[in-house]
Amino acid sequence: MALASRIALLVLLTAELMDILDQSVVLTALPAIQESTGAGPAALQWLTTGYSLPVAIGLITGGRLGDLYGRRRLLLLGTVVFTTASLLCGLAAGPGMLIGARVLQGVGVALMIPQVLATLHVTFEGQNRSKAFGLYGAVLSIANVLGPVMGGLLTEADLFGLSWRPIFLINLPVGLSVILLGHRFIPESTEKTANRPDLTGMALSALTILLIIFPLSEGHLHHWPLWCFALLAAGLLTLVVFLRHQQRKQDDAPLVLLSLFQGRQFSGGTAAQLMHGLLCGLFFMTWTLYLQRSLGMSPFHAALAFVLLSIGELAGATIAAKSAGSFARRLPQTGVLITIAAMAGYGFQIAAGQAGPTLLGMTAPVVLIGFGLGMVSGPLADMSLAKVPHESAGAASGLFNTAMHLGIALGTALTALVFFATTDGAPDAGLNRDAFLTVLWWVASLLALMWALMFCLPKHANSKAD
Repeated sequence: MALASRIALLVLLTAELMDILDQSVVLTALPAIQESTGAGPAALQWLTTGYSLPVAIGLITGGRLGDLYGRRRLLLLGTVVFTTASLLCGLAAGPGMLIGARVLQGVGVALMIPQVLATLHVTFEGQNRSKAFGLYGAVLSIANVLGPVMGGLLTEADLFGLSWRPIFLINLPVGLSVILLGHRFIPESTEKTANRPDLTGMALSALTILLIIFPLSEGHLHHWPLWCFALLAAGLLTLVVFLRHQQRKQDDAPLVLLSLFQGRQFSGGTAAQLMHGLLCGLFFMTWTLYLQRSLGMSPFHAALAFVLLSIGELAGATIAAKSAGSFARRLPQTGVLITIAAMAGYGFQIAAGQAGPTLLGMTAPVVLIGFGLGMVSGPLADMSLAKVPHESAGAASGLFNTAMHLGIALGTALTALVFFATTDGAPDAGLNRDAFLTVLWWVASLLALMWALMFCLPKHANSKAD
């Protein structure tokens, strides 16, 4: 791999790293943010949902715009928006401004992130491509847990008396580096055949996701009033209208290429990615609340628990990267089974009262959870996108990333039913412990469904069958 290609890969992976870090960096800082801003349970939930929702809404559009107007151009534009929003997060005076800045971060990510997978897909070939996706999976896995670690460490350090604010301000030099190096080293790529965006499709897709996610996020807080069900019904109706519109637009620059879903490899892999996002949105937020409220850990010690998970993820992702696709679907499926077993073991340990307020007691199951998850992300992305034509890479990448972020938004919304319905935001140790046990069984069920969906992926390495 040439030096310029290596630098381009580094820049693309750094952009992905910023996205996933800011998805999870608030987790261990939530108690500190709540204390300093007076945010209630609803505001805490929207600090995560406010980021995931615009990402889920805009990723398909962002991917399609990258195909039409240039993937590098959209990557750099999204990075500018994201970096500016990070500055606003760091300057936020209250929960309202912070949530608004998080929403703007999500808009930037929606423009930026589809271009990462699309550019990897069209730039690298053969073994280099598998290795690039392996490194993508490693970054994805590490960032999922590095975010809470950074959040805990920076909050505990209280740099310059800024408390939690440096968790956002650190994006400023990183974002600037991505902009400067990306402009220099990332090759531009576009789809040559299309010449205009599907504005109606963009509006319908955004409205569909908003009408579904918003009532799921707010329903529990308002005791499920009639308007929540009305919005959900309207969301499903809008989805039908959107699909009919896309069917009519298939020969005229559609937003979603429905032909992508004719192959079980892409459709099954994207559905598995949705389950991946669901379990991440449900597990990571509730785990940090369990560690700090039920076990009484400080943000720093909670961050160390995430370090244990990150060690396991790094090991699993390293195995996935070195395999370069040699084991096809068997590798991520094995990772899922390991994670299910570790989740069950962790649940039984907590239920038996053996997982006390020490890191040592939870080391084995937590490391194994990370190890299993680390074996999933890279191979799943590689195999799901393997048969996608280069000219549709942005659209496919947008759909695949949408599945992840839509899943995270749905999983975060699900915390209202699975976790906060029991705790009601209270710091009571017993309530948080019981609620987290319920979460573990939900997550194990989602993992089992994810494992089943992976049978749509190739059984053998370099398989041509879709």
